[in-house]
Amino acid sequence: MRITLFNFTCSNLIIILILFTSGFVPARANTNNCEKNGGYSYVCGLNSPEDLVSIPNSDWLVSSGFAGNVAIYAINTKTKALQHLYPSKESKAKQNMQTYRDCPGSPDTNNFTTHGLNIRQVSDNLFTLYAVGHGEREAIEVFEVNIHSNKPELVWIGCVLTPDGLEANSVASLEDGTLLVTIPLIGFTINDLFKGVPTGAVYRWSPGDKGFEVVEGTEIAYANGIETSEDGSEFYIASSGEIKIMAFSNTNPAKLLRSTGRLSFVPDNIRWGKSGKLVTAGMKIDDENCGHVKLNEQFDFMELASCPRSFMAIAIEPKTMKITTLASSNAQQQFTNVTMVLELEDELWFGSFSGDRVAYQKITNSE
Repeated sequence: MRITLFNFTCSNLIIILILFTSGFVPARANTNNCEKNGGYSYVCGLNSPEDLVSIPNSDWLVSSGFAGNVAIYAINTKTKALQHLYPSKESKAKQNMQTYRDCPGSPDTNNFTTHGLNIRQVSDNLFTLYAVGHGEREAIEVFEVNIHSNKPELVWIGCVLTPDGLEANSVASLEDGTLLVTIPLIGFTINDLFKGVPTGAVYRWSPGDKGFEVVEGTEIAYANGIETSEDGSEFYIASSGEIKIMAFSNTNPAKLLRSTGRLSFVPDNIRWGKSGKLVTAGMKIDDENCGHVKLNEQFDFMELASCPRSFMAIAIEPKTMKITTLASSNAQQQFTNVTMVLELEDELWFGSFSGDRVAYQKITNSE
């Protein structure tokens, strides 16, 4: 999700993904310790790890950082060790001028945060990482990731600027290098989120294009997380305004194929999980301590973000949109404002738009 904190950098909020007001800080985790609590274990030392991706065929995760001085982290899922990937003393830049010739150069690392992530395998040890970047510019920043050594190595190779400096939320990629990004708010404010009006859309860029173009037919209420099918024929969007996951045909114009019903939580980022299912997570609409989010009405966003809410994670069969519950949690004082879930072997990993940690727990079978 996305939130704009002018002194806290940009990020996309969770439950309804929103724009933060200047100077406001949402509910944050208790940073006094990193011990297991409430059934969750933690990796601490991050700053607002809003999105996570797994590097295929490795023990490594990559985390975004949309606040602070580190924009990209790596976590070893076996040892739970944390690494600062970008920027770091080893940071390198080597622009791919053939593909990203219109990019004005590498980002200002003194004014750079990241949001949504996507990773695509190039060869056995080589991957391309796409990151929604904020700071001096709004762009999809592109990195080469190599895991031939004892930790991932990152090289910045290019960028694609968003149109008119619009703030993107999430990014997905196709095999040919085409990018699909969600832009949640275009000429609207957060107060329009639950009014049933299309506040944003998906934009597409392919190598050789001058810039992103809107994908006609994807205008929906707060387009948030996005993912593509393995064959590229479909893509899936988390609509935080309509509170559902939607499947589109990847043709022009896009065609809505199917969707879930309205969920009991506000979905944020989307990932592929086990057994060919999509996974997503977010804060619950009903919460006994924080109250009920009133849909189709204006709401107090600061009150929403400052109260630790319970959260939920689900898996979705993409052809039928059948839902299976992965986790349903009470509010955690140490970890709140959940934005996503990764399903890895025997563990679930959770990201958050605020706080200093990611959470993980052993997978339990539940419906």
